[in-house]
Amino acid sequence: MPTNPVTAHTCKLDDVQSAHLHQHLKENGWEFREVPYARFAGQKEKTNVVFYESGKLVVQGKGTSEFVEFVLEPLILREAKVGYEEILDPELLAPRLGIDESGKGDFFGPLCIAGVYVNASVINAWKASGIRDSKSVGSDRKIMDLANLIVNTPGCVTSVVPIGNEAYNRLYDKFKSVNSLLAWGHARVIENLLSQKTRMNPSPIRAISDQFASNKATVSKALMELGRDLELVQRHKAEEDIAVAAASILARAEFVTRLNQLSKSWSLVFPKGASASVDAAAKTFISTHGAGELSKVSKIHFRTALRAQGLPEPAKVEWKRAVKKKTITP
Repeated sequence: MPTNPVTAHTCKLDDVQSAHLHQHLKENGWEFREVPYARFAGQKEKTNVVFYESGKLVVQGKGTSEFVEFVLEPLILREAKVGYEEILDPELLAPRLGIDESGKGDFFGPLCIAGVYVNASVINAWKASGIRDSKSVGSDRKIMDLANLIVNTPGCVTSVVPIGNEAYNRLYDKFKSVNSLLAWGHARVIENLLSQKTRMNPSPIRAISDQFASNKATVSKALMELGRDLELVQRHKAEEDIAVAAASILARAEFVTRLNQLSKSWSLVFPKGASASVDAAAKTFISTHGAGELSKVSKIHFRTALRAQGLPEPAKVEWKRAVKKKTITP
């Protein structure tokens, strides 16, 4: 078993498993409470359990390890993994790079891409840290705390490439595609990390990132000199890997910091994302500073920029997955 027991655990349950868990909690004195989007949630002593409508189970608290080991695995899942992950999957401790970005879907603010090198000692140091995909972290303060932990962990090597709005808009004009721009940014971060290879012990065997383009070659073709010698792994839900999760936190911390700096510089609150409040802020910005300044604070290829200027939006193109035709041989 690990020296430091985990204080958070997530997994998926099917309907039968969730029913068994619900019954177990009722029979063993758990106190139930209401949680948004949850089918049920219970608390007992040092442990909280929430089962969401999506089928995701979240266990948190100091009693997490004991609950998973003695209730969840043997009684509900009928399997044993917690504490034996490295034995079941030695690749979990393999030295590697994780790459992720933040700001891609935000009209205001930069695009920030981050990379993190991890090895066995780094991963073990983070076991009870709560490092996970930044989208599941509830507050900017927590993001900042986790980012500080990551960059100060002995053995961890990091790199962040922030692409400010003016540079972003120039690059978008050059690449004509967000995916191509992202591929360049990912390649740049990998190159920056590998330039610090002397600090990595042992050397990374691969780089892992989310698959944001339908063609995996989009990123591999963008790799620079050092990155071409590294195995590149692109997969959906890559943030489940702790190296990618750590990169997502660093990228988000950089994005939030720079967005706040923009707000102070222009004396206007720039909301995150793309929404009605973002549309309103864009119109306010233009009425105050003029449309010509918009490229300094936003990604002007977004439809938001057209709406804010009262310009017509082009018709939306319905995306369809290409269907491969079957060939019938006589």
